[in-house]
Amino acid sequence: FEKGIIPLISVVITQNMFDALISFCYNLGLGSFKKSTLLKKLNFMAFDEAANEFVKWNKAGGKVLNGLTNRRNEEANIYFS
Repeated sequence: FEKGIIPLISVVITQNMFDALISFCYNLGLGSFKKSTLLKKLNFMAFDEAANEFVKWNKAGGKVLNGLTNRRNEEANIYFS
């Protein structure tokens, strides 16, 4: 996933941001990440706004799942740490 993420990011980010994105992409896939608002905001250096995008990816089959909500919150926490 590292090799797939690196060419998509056009700004300098922290290691923690990168680690959070690895977790995100591992769970969702690179295709979803490529099309995501999270990536667009990240590349516009809207780092806080990008972090808020993690929690929007907490559904499976159209239903909110507590496990995904927890995972996205943890990814956002790693991103900000």
